[in-house]
Amino acid sequence: MAKALAILGTGSDVGKSLVTAGLGRIFHRSGFGVAPFKSQNMSLNSFVTAEGGEMGRAQVLQSQACGLRPHVDMNPILLKPEADRCSQVIVQGKVWGSQVAGDYFDSKSELIHFVRQSYERLAAQYELILIEGAGSAAEVNLRDRDIVNWPVVEMADAKVILVGDIDRGGVFAQVIGTLDLLEPHERERVLGVVINKFRGDRRLFDDGVAILERRTGIPVLGVLPFLRDLVLDQEDSVTIESDSTGIPFSPETVNVAVVLLPRMSNFTDFNALAAESDVALRYAKVPQDVVDADVIILPGSKQTIQDLQYVKEKGFGPVVASHVRTGREVVGLCGGLQMLGGRIDDPRQVEGGGQTEGFRLLSIETELHSEKQTRQVQANPLIPGVSDAETVRGYEIHVGRTSRRRGGPCFRILDEGEDREDGAISPDGLVWGTYIHGVFDDPSFRRAWINRVRTRKGLAPNEIADSRNVTRRLTSALDHWADHVARHVDMKTVFQALQFPAA
Repeated sequence: MAKALAILGTGSDVGKSLVTAGLGRIFHRSGFGVAPFKSQNMSLNSFVTAEGGEMGRAQVLQSQACGLRPHVDMNPILLKPEADRCSQVIVQGKVWGSQVAGDYFDSKSELIHFVRQSYERLAAQYELILIEGAGSAAEVNLRDRDIVNWPVVEMADAKVILVGDIDRGGVFAQVIGTLDLLEPHERERVLGVVINKFRGDRRLFDDGVAILERRTGIPVLGVLPFLRDLVLDQEDSVTIESDSTGIPFSPETVNVAVVLLPRMSNFTDFNALAAESDVALRYAKVPQDVVDADVIILPGSKQTIQDLQYVKEKGFGPVVASHVRTGREVVGLCGGLQMLGGRIDDPRQVEGGGQTEGFRLLSIETELHSEKQTRQVQANPLIPGVSDAETVRGYEIHVGRTSRRRGGPCFRILDEGEDREDGAISPDGLVWGTYIHGVFDDPSFRRAWINRVRTRKGLAPNEIADSRNVTRRLTSALDHWADHVARHVDMKTVFQALQFPAA
């Protein structure tokens, strides 16, 4: 069985996911067979594996850091919130059901079986498993129902690194308080602390390190400076919501407004687009945020009907209609595609039942089914001005079945044994939507589409090399982050604790 190292946190959003990814890259580059593991993840940001299983995007990034293809055993339980107290439960890649919090906690004995099953499969294949925790390592009120922190640590006989976030303030209380709340046998597993997101002169925190080590008796393995140019997928949309309006629009850029939905899913669809130097992308909370946009995008949603009603109540309807009348573009991805049509029917009460009118910008109708479609796809674009782009690779996650009444498709699916069309496009080509997540990740399609908007705006097209360079930069970001972690964390102590030869 593999050795195990757990990365636990003093709270949510302290950087556990990225620290795990950085460590994974370091061990992978050192020649070790290493794999990530997070028994339970709560996120609307998901991915579909080659086998058609659904898992959290954070573990996809970590698997890439470890040089592996993503597999659902790396994230055996994924919770996708549907309401404040209810989540869809994905177990080993497939829908297990929807449960309120109380019922979910009562299922611990059944779910821990799947956690152990997935962990043991991974541990039989690799030398090291990097376990990511969830929330705080000291959720004392949930200890009897925990299936993600200490029960997994003990199951794997793991050493522990505790991550705290100095950027939010109160890091002494975070670290000391967390360690004080641990049971003695848990505290003994903690080999060190990492302080994340430090800004300013690192030497000014030397006395802080000394205080932490003196008060806890546990070494501070490193202080990670805040990395401003980091371009790695985040686990959730916290950073989007805290800075929702993004950068200002300009006459010299392609200005994209993504409508910020309460239950927006797969916001990573736009990371590569936002990284282009000639694109200004902002997330729009209110209709005023889309003023001067060249393109409005309606993103994916876990609860399309509720989010459509929200968008209408916020007053986006007249703004989107005016946007189209003035010859500008509207794009819908997955749930956003459904919103652009005439009607969404929910006869099986997948999202509460009933019938909802869409924006009627595309001649399509959607019916929600109980069975979720999850698959990787490759497709040729059929959008005017973009059809010469290379084949797009992405994935589908949806319960809607959409039928076109008039107009053409956006893509032709090329998967073996399939001959089907995807999405819909208006006769003038300015309104289109697709079920393919990750469509903007492909540099050829992304640059062709951006240039289409640039031409319409009176700007000269840019070279595809620009977009290929963006993709290369995003791909190399894992090495950049791993180098940063290796510079500022005492990896020699980590290797010794695991009884691995030093890197």
